[in-house]
Amino acid sequence: MPEELVERAHALAYSALAITDEATVAGLVRAHEKARQVGLRLLPGASFRVTYANSRFEVLALARDLQAWGDLCAFITAARRSAPKGQYRVCWPDPAWATLRSCELVLVLPFDLSLEASLALVRAAGSVWAGHLWLGVHQHLQAHDGAQYLKLCQIAALTSVPLVACGGVLMHVRARKPLHDVLSAVRLRRPVAQCGQALQVNAEAHLRSRWRLAQLYPELLLANTLAVAQRCQFSLDELRYQYPLETLLPGQTPAQTLRHHTLEGARQRYAQGLPANVRQQIEHELALISELSYEMYFLTVYDVVAFARSRGILCQGRGSAANSAVCYCLGVTEVDPARSSVLFERFISRERDEPPDIDVDFEHQRREEVIQYLYAKYGRDRAALAAVVIRYRPRSALRDVGRALGLDEALIRAMAKERPGMYSREVLQDRLQSALGRLAPEVPRPPERTLAQWISLSRQLMGFPRHLSQHPGGFVLTRGLLHRLVPDRKSTRLNSSHLVIS
Repeated sequence: MPEELVERAHALAYSALAITDEATVAGLVRAHEKARQVGLRLLPGASFRVTYANSRFEVLALARDLQAWGDLCAFITAARRSAPKGQYRVCWPDPAWATLRSCELVLVLPFDLSLEASLALVRAAGSVWAGHLWLGVHQHLQAHDGAQYLKLCQIAALTSVPLVACGGVLMHVRARKPLHDVLSAVRLRRPVAQCGQALQVNAEAHLRSRWRLAQLYPELLLANTLAVAQRCQFSLDELRYQYPLETLLPGQTPAQTLRHHTLEGARQRYAQGLPANVRQQIEHELALISELSYEMYFLTVYDVVAFARSRGILCQGRGSAANSAVCYCLGVTEVDPARSSVLFERFISRERDEPPDIDVDFEHQRREEVIQYLYAKYGRDRAALAAVVIRYRPRSALRDVGRALGLDEALIRAMAKERPGMYSREVLQDRLQSALGRLAPEVPRPPERTLAQWISLSRQLMGFPRHLSQHPGGFVLTRGLLHRLVPDRKSTRLNSSHLVIS
């Protein structure tokens, strides 16, 4: 997991750590939060696998600055949009690679690529990324490591592209090798025993100690890792969200627009006159909203709710927003502050300094109208449904690990019916014995060692990301291009009973 990798790097006294997931930055936020806690510098990036001359090479792209981060996100978005859902497409040569000139690029060449083809590739890449291109060197104790290093030294001498040590890290400790094999088998959809050379040949693709790295790599290559890290000064802390401005009234500021809509709504809510205590509450809330610069958020939600009501679409805000007189006047909630005691600080607090959270339920039969309104208003380059990470739970972990170990489907189904839950190893063992006892006599019983592996690996897998899905209705809306803030990708639309404006 990202947090484990960061914790391990910190424990090994690394000065920085690069995270380069393949054609995604989905793991970076969790890594960033942990790195900030432990004081480790994180180098955000991504990797791409490219077919070339009947082989495949890898490109690692690291963001040097905010401009580079935007370029990287745009490149990932283009690669995802040009391929079927869940895949990406990059080609070589392709003018699109010039998008990444603002990044530091590391080429990792395969062993089976000839010297002539490698030279042609590096020279072409050097013309695109001159001064910011490196040749990555892996040392995973494989039979061809020595010959590959000599070839890379020759290429570096002929092209003046420097070599840099690369970890090629796939796990934070070597003890995770069995779990990595299982996940590889899950990805390939066949048992581990049938995966052959698709599995890692050893456990060297883990985060190794600096002492071990000093034994494996020449000093210059390790020094170059620090040079790359020094060039990459971008941090996710530099990202700043900017609300879209479409909801502002012409010539008015966010505060003026919000006040206008709030007071107009108050006149409609209180046709007999605005009670003094409600007016005082509104002024208090508007002052705090303005102090914390949340006006645009309220205006965005108000705009969507106003659209829904204009079309007769049933909707209502819920949660802590019911403590807001402003939300009531805007028509977002239905709790009248004149008839109840509201505590606005439960919704927005100066001390917590957290953005407000307004959930709005829309009738599910007409939810699509609201979604299409948002896309039409902001455009598909500035609006998208939020993604969510689906994680392994006990049943899914037991199923996937069981199939990877080649267990009989009847045993896997029997164990799933035991409602395993997030239990200890001992409880899972008891549930396993119960499942075994209910099997038909003709179902083969696996060896005890295999059953122990099933329980152990399933417990390790719980909580790991399984796949990306989409939020049932959470929208991300931006002032600028969304894909320069974060990559977007194709998704399958889902039905849901509510839409959350985030």
